[in-house]
Amino acid sequence: MLLASAVVVWEWLNEHGRWRPYSPAVSHHIEAVVRAGPRAGGSVVLGQVDSRLAPYIIDLQSMNQFRQDTGTLRPVRRNYYDPSSAPGKGVVWEWENDNGSWTPYDMEVGITIQHAYEKQHPWIDLTSIGFSYVIDFSTMGQINRQTQRQRRVRRRLDLIYPMVTGTLPKTQSWPASPGSATSPPAPPCSCPQCVLVMSVKAAVVNGSNGPLQPTATRKNVPPSGMVKLPPPPGPGAKPLDSTGTIRGPVKTAPSQTIRRQASGTPAGATAGSPASPPGANSKTGRVALATLNRTNLQRLAIAQSRVLIASGVPTVPVKNLNGSSPVNPALAGITGILMSAAGLPVCLTRPPKLVLHPPPVSKSEIKSIPGVSNTSRKTTKKQARKGKTPEEVLKKYLQKVRHPPEEDCTICMERLTAPSGYKGPQPTVKPDLVGKLSRCGHIYHIYCLVAMYNNGNKDGSLQCPTCKTIYGVKTGTQPPGKMEYHLIPHSLPGHPDCKTIRIIYSIPPGIQGPEHPNPGKSFSARGFPRHCYLPDSEKGRKVLKLLLVAWDRRLIFAIGTSSTTGESDTVIWNEVHHKTEFGSNLTGHGYPDANYLDNVLAELAAQGISEDSTAQEKD
Repeated sequence: MLLASAVVVWEWLNEHGRWRPYSPAVSHHIEAVVRAGPRAGGSVVLGQVDSRLAPYIIDLQSMNQFRQDTGTLRPVRRNYYDPSSAPGKGVVWEWENDNGSWTPYDMEVGITIQHAYEKQHPWIDLTSIGFSYVIDFSTMGQINRQTQRQRRVRRRLDLIYPMVTGTLPKTQSWPASPGSATSPPAPPCSCPQCVLVMSVKAAVVNGSNGPLQPTATRKNVPPSGMVKLPPPPGPGAKPLDSTGTIRGPVKTAPSQTIRRQASGTPAGATAGSPASPPGANSKTGRVALATLNRTNLQRLAIAQSRVLIASGVPTVPVKNLNGSSPVNPALAGITGILMSAAGLPVCLTRPPKLVLHPPPVSKSEIKSIPGVSNTSRKTTKKQARKGKTPEEVLKKYLQKVRHPPEEDCTICMERLTAPSGYKGPQPTVKPDLVGKLSRCGHIYHIYCLVAMYNNGNKDGSLQCPTCKTIYGVKTGTQPPGKMEYHLIPHSLPGHPDCKTIRIIYSIPPGIQGPEHPNPGKSFSARGFPRHCYLPDSEKGRKVLKLLLVAWDRRLIFAIGTSSTTGESDTVIWNEVHHKTEFGSNLTGHGYPDANYLDNVLAELAAQGISEDSTAQEKD
């Protein structure tokens, strides 16, 4: 145990292996249930505090978040942070995503940004914590160090996360220790959803000790897969408990009986055995719904319907509990009961499947693309143009400014009327010279522009750090590899009238060159070959031709830190989105997507690649 004062943030683990924070309001709600102890039932219904999280339930015994409509389980944790850090002050840092909405940073990143902000630093470089980004507080922007792409960031105030004082456990566990509870235990919630969740857990515990009774209920399950929930009992009928066993008369209200059954045994624990804390061997200490066979799950669904019937809640038939659907029968039963508790009709169907690749295609069916030469292209490292110094390269893009305006240079953040504030390797130009870029008109210290050029690819091009206008031909640092492209005789969702262009990227692992983040160090190449898809339409072929230019200029991939896995020194996508799902769009990287082709054309234009670029490549 640790004697400390801390702020508590509840977090969940996403599919990319990163811990994402719940909002302060949700964390307060979870913390209240934790402090209430086993009497609260051990489950947190997140929809009670945030309607957008209605499908989610947290099981505190197993420390998992359960999504009722898909059956997805994700680990959760109770993490502690310094009360003087961002969560202890209600400060949330967010970045603007491609959809124009705001996404909060991971808690550790937000705390790092807030610390620099409070120290009044002009910017903060996140490389030290594994991210190739710079946060510029003067423009409130996030800048990708490798691509120079900029996104907006914002700082907003929210609720302060819950605070705890006294003895803090080194690991998260439930029930909470008595010393950590700062408020009296809350009474169990009596809403239908909470009553249902607790009764389901009680039924799982009881059902693990033997088959559900009576066996006559099996006759009510027709072979077609329809499970008809029995009608409400007539006058004088004896109520049934959650195991389906007929009991004698009871005087207690049905909802109270259910709560007593649920709280009598901790959630997830086997009857007669103590609850196991997270991290212990819980396989013998609790029964998960996923471990029950189909027959027991069907009995569980029927038993739970009887619990609801006993409490006067209407029920309706639930379908597809016997079919070949990948929906877990337990999930189907629980979802059906939840919906029936709200008086909604229920008919569960097969959920959509992730379809990454097309049906098998023979070599004879693969065709070249009309209007596009060859079917593959290799790329190797292109040498930077020699014979010109950085000053000579920039000279053709700049006009000297004799009387600079009273503004800041957005590179060094010093006034243009004062010398440059750049402190790195000294360029050969004077630090007080000021120049204006010829096309966009933005003004900087020439000293700063030379330093920025020296830190880049040194390929003879320059990109304005303010408006991203590109001067010259921009090239990247993509490692050597191969790009294949051809037609396959299948259509993409949303494009039924044309075939499909398939692109296959292959990049092997290797050693980083002088233009990469860590020269001489090895880099990994995960997920290759990568298959991508375009419709064989006029606009789809246009996109392909521009992607070929981007490939030749080494702009499709880069070496850096993966935003999905957090791995450094690996091959990553370089700001030009590709569609890697062939027959679905479950991850957002598939079809149908009516705006994708226009979006990727805009992304290519931001890299300096347009229809004029194809003519330049031919020249």
